[in-house]
Amino acid sequence: MLRDLSSLGVRIALDGFGSGFSSLNYVKDPPVDASKIDKSFIHGLGEDPVNDAIVRLIVDFAHTLGLMMTVEGVENERQVDSLRVMRCDLAQGFYFSKPLGGEAEGKFVGTNPA
Repeated sequence: MLRDLSSLGVRIALDGFGSGFSSLNYVKDPPVDASKIDKSFIHGLGEDPVNDAIVRLIVDFAHTLGLMMTVEGVENERQVDSLRVMRCDLAQGFYFSKPLGGEAEGKFVGTNPA
């Protein structure tokens, strides 16, 4: 079904990569265009070298596969700075905007930290 959607021009992204039910099998074969790193990995970004290494690995892995990488849960400038160094494609979180609803529903709000 994902291949059929992709052939129609639908872009497909994995949400919460690295947590829950996400698996490397999802990016191995189906036509995935982008992925989003779960906010649980972003909390310690710029403070914990192990956490930084995990996020860098995920971003590099996605770029190697030609995927656009988004991170969620960005809350401070330290995290944005770390993501810039890692060349992450997009970021979202309270640092940029509170959750939007109503007329803004469905519109993209975020920034390119690179």
